[in-house]
Parts: sequence; C-alpha cells; structure tokens
Amino acid sequence: MATTPRTVTSPKKFIIGTGLLAQLPESIQDFGSNAYIICDEFFLDQVNQTSLPAIERAEGLSAHVEKFQYECTQQEIDRNLGIAEQQKANVIVGIGGGKTLDCAKAVAYERKVPVILYPTIASTDAPCTALSVIYKPDGEFDRYLFLPQNPDAVIADTGIIANAPARFFAAGVGDALATYFEARACYRADGVNLVQKRPSRTGLGLAQLCYELLSENIDAAMDALASKVSTPALEQMIEATIYLSGVGAEAGGLAAAHAVNNGMTAVADLHHAQHGEKVVFGLLTQLVLENAPKEEIDNVVRIIKTAGLPLTLEQMGLKTFIEEEWRQVARIACADGDTMGNMPMTVSEDDVYHAMLAANNMAKRYSAA
Repeated sequence: MATTPRTVTSPKKFIIGTGLLAQLPESIQDFGSNAYIICDEFFLDQVNQTSLPAIERAEGLSAHVEKFQYECTQQEIDRNLGIAEQQKANVIVGIGGGKTLDCAKAVAYERKVPVILYPTIASTDAPCTALSVIYKPDGEFDRYLFLPQNPDAVIADTGIIANAPARFFAAGVGDALATYFEARACYRADGVNLVQKRPSRTGLGLAQLCYELLSENIDAAMDALASKVSTPALEQMIEATIYLSGVGAEAGGLAAAHAVNNGMTAVADLHHAQHGEKVVFGLLTQLVLENAPKEEIDNVVRIIKTAGLPLTLEQMGLKTFIEEEWRQVARIACADGDTMGNMPMTVSEDDVYHAMLAANNMAKRYSAA
C-alpha cells in the first residue's frame, strides 16, 4: 500500500514592500486581462479612485470591483461567483482581511482562474494557504475548503498594514504564534497537514523560523506600529505572520490550538473576538495539554502581552462562563476530521474542557503578574 507523501506548498509569488496596491495593473497583467476584484469596504474608495483608473488606462486590462459582504459563507462565495461569471473574469483579486481573501480564493477555485491577494491587515496567515475557511451566516465555523493549489501571488504592502488598527496586527501575531507549536505536535504525531498530506521537516523548519522571528522582533515591531511606520523589524514580523505562518502551518499542520479556536466560534460572547485572539487561547490550552515547560510558556506569554493580545477569556469578551457552552466548545474541537487529531497523544472532550479551565486560570495568573 502506498504511503501518504510529505509536502511543502507555497504561493507562486510572495512580494513585500510599500506602495504596492498602487501597482495593481502590473500584478493583474501577469495573470489575466479581466479582473474581478473582491474588496473590503474600507478600501473601496482607494481602489475605485486609484487602482481602477490605472487599470482602465492600461492597454488590454479591465476590472469590476465588488464590495465583500463581511462573512465568508457559501452564500457569499456563490454571489461573487455569479457576478464573476457574468463579467467573464479571467483573474480574481482579493483586497482586504482574511475572510475577504478566503472568499476570493474560493471564487477563483470555482471559476478555475488565477487569484492575486492583497492583505490589508496582517491578522491571519490566510493569504498564503491553499485553504478557505467557510463560516455559517451566524458566524459559527462551518468547514474547511481545501484547494488544489496556493494563491498565484500574495502582495503585502507594509505601508497599508502598518496603518491598520493595532488589534488586527496583534491578532496576526497570535495566529502566527501557534504555528510552530501546532506543527511540532503534528510532526510528532505524523499527522495530516493542511493539504491532507504528512507534515514535512521543511514545514516544521519554516514554522520554527516563524516563532524565532516573532520572538526576536515583537518589541521593536510594536514600537514601529505605534507610530504607524514600517521598519525592518515590522517587515520581518509581516513576513512571519503572513508568509512563514501560512506556509509553515500548511506544510507542518495544525493541532489543538486551531481546533479549540473552531470550537470557540460557538460562544456568542466571543463572536467579535479576532481569529488570532481565539487561537492564542487555543495555544494556551494546547500547552496545558502538553504540560509544556515553564520557560516555553513564559516566552509565549511575553509575546502575547507585548502584542497587546488578550490572555484570559474575560479579556476576550466572555461575560459569563457556562459549563455546557464550553463543553460544546470541547465537542466541536474534538470532532472527527478536525485538527485535534494531530496531537501526539489521545485527547478526549473532557481533556480539552479541563485544559481550557486550567489555561484560563494560568492566563489570569500571568495577567496579574
């Protein structure tokens, strides 16, 4: 019987610099001539006033801009797909946050055309992965859409990302922070990565580099972000949170941290929490499950606190702890096919529930220190 192979997958291009959104026509013409642009509402004016006229001036290029409707649901994917088909688009462009980019990837997959992604915030590693996270209309996690290939180009404009609200950048730090620990667990378990193959040593190495860049640059990067300027430290952090986190997670695999995050989408009080904020609590839960060394937890908490991320569930927005609600979180986290199965030990729903309680108490202790 053939064994499942190990993989390393990545976008065809990853470009990082300043003033790149203004160069949209150059990016489009590398992959197509008729672009369908799915854009967050915050950047609609900039795209319509700057990018669209430049596209129209470029010989042989045309584009249609559509506002993203806030949630990456199957309904929103289908709506955009219908318009893209009417427009006869031969390249899809996503401009915005993680959910906008996931929607663009899904539309490009269904349309069978290239996709170019411009993350405007560094809140998740969504831009680089061959994956879209689909949600239900009420915001609860629905499913993963596994894609046959990574985006054709990911273009990170440090000037735009530096000017985004600090909370979004911090959320990206939280999402990236879990990358190494989940990849390590998945590699030890010889589990399944995000392209449904076995994790590679290269994937684990990229995930470890991601953690190293976070550890080295978090203080200086947050200083730069406070003044909304781009510095070498901030650039390295963006490289970690967007590229290394995405490629490291995809080739290395996810584990308990993201499984707990998926479960937490069922908690109404936390619907306004950022993905990376919930992943941070999932990571603390995973470290409790692993009985991780104190020195390791100390550094993780140092990064969390320096980034300004919430540590406790209460800081994240939880008003009342309801046991059955959190047992439901544990049930969702342990569901068949979710990434809890990549832990190197057998983990039950009770184990996860108990670890979440302990993780929150640990977070309170560190928060008070």
